[in-house]
Amino acid sequence: MNLEVGAFYGKAKQWHKELEQLRRIVLDCGLTEELKWRVPCYTIPVGGKGSNVVLIHGFKEYCALNFFKGALLQDAEGILVQQTENVQSGRQIRFSTLDEIVEQEATLKAYIYEAVEVERAGLKVAPRKKEPLDLPEEFENKLKNNAALKEAFEALTPGRQRAYNLYFSAAKQSKTRETRVDKYTQRILNGFGLNDCVCGLSKRMPNCDGSHKQAK
Repeated sequence: MNLEVGAFYGKAKQWHKELEQLRRIVLDCGLTEELKWRVPCYTIPVGGKGSNVVLIHGFKEYCALNFFKGALLQDAEGILVQQTENVQSGRQIRFSTLDEIVEQEATLKAYIYEAVEVERAGLKVAPRKKEPLDLPEEFENKLKNNAALKEAFEALTPGRQRAYNLYFSAAKQSKTRETRVDKYTQRILNGFGLNDCVCGLSKRMPNCDGSHKQAK
């Protein structure tokens, strides 16, 4: 067992027994535990390195097994949950009591073993087709009249494009939308996202957390 992960479970106040039970089940399946993203992550060796299979999470309303490629599992019992519509690959199995975990132990192990085989086979979730953004008229016109801006915007990652679109569209008045577009035009031309750090001094690159203000 991983001491760092053990310390995580030892500090868990909510879902303590449930998390420990899930840990035992996953380890029984032969996976290796690590602490990633501040939560227990269970991996198998693939190509000389640890390949992620499942996370154990504790939330306010439930605790869960979070399968990295859950979308590829057969889900014979119909227990996998897509956390949000934007999550393409990951799927959860949620629990609210210890008894639920104990009763489903055999099923959970079957899902874990299947997830292991998916990872060993190198299967990948097909990316979702990119849907065109519904841009506000003010920004659409700006792109039509500025080829460089259009090229720079299309070069941004989909997430950065969506962030700009949401920010511009959130303004109720056309004048406000125009102001926002004008304000961020140069930022887009420079290849930066809405929340990217442009000072280069943030402790949370690429996002800017304002820490540059205390930098000496």
